[in-house]
Amino acid sequence: MNTKLLCCALFLGFAGGLFAEPKLKPIFNGKDITGWKAPKGNDEAGWYKAVDGVLKVQSGPKKKGSILWTTKKYRNFVMEFDFRFGEGVVDSGVHVRTKDQIQIGISGSLKRDMTCSPYIPGKGYPVEAKNIKKLLKAKDWNTMRIQAIGPEYTVWLQGEKVMTYKSASAIEEGPLGIQLHGNRNMSIDYRNLKLAKLD
Repeated sequence: MNTKLLCCALFLGFAGGLFAEPKLKPIFNGKDITGWKAPKGNDEAGWYKAVDGVLKVQSGPKKKGSILWTTKKYRNFVMEFDFRFGEGVVDSGVHVRTKDQIQIGISGSLKRDMTCSPYIPGKGYPVEAKNIKKLLKAKDWNTMRIQAIGPEYTVWLQGEKVMTYKSASAIEEGPLGIQLHGNRNMSIDYRNLKLAKLD
């Protein structure tokens, strides 16, 4: 293909939306947790609540850990959301299809902030996300983007790519989860949770 034809093909591709940004759709309606499976005891403990468009995550009186799972399962996807640290030692994150997790906040094992780094059961944190100290806003909203294509996870913070990792323990399909770590007095807010399937 000569240069003119290549340029024409690229132009038509962009014009036709072949290379367009995937269309993200809300997976949290801001009013309740429809589309999510609340852990047993959530009504009493109030771990996960929708308040004025915000998913509020708060440890209960017994400091029990829990996970809020999506009712749907996903294969390849890109997910975007805002998060804001609340009170206490925040230890949260997003479970990607199953046990693999993208950390948000302080690692219980490392005792330091590992936001955007992958936590892989049996391996801990095999890689550490870059430039987090510069990008992370401690008292304001942050925007994270997680892309999972097969075993490869890519994470952006405030629009900057900070981590890529291929997980040997990744599975093809599974739900997504919002973690509340146990044995913590903590709170964290999420909002604008959106997702686009890539397959």
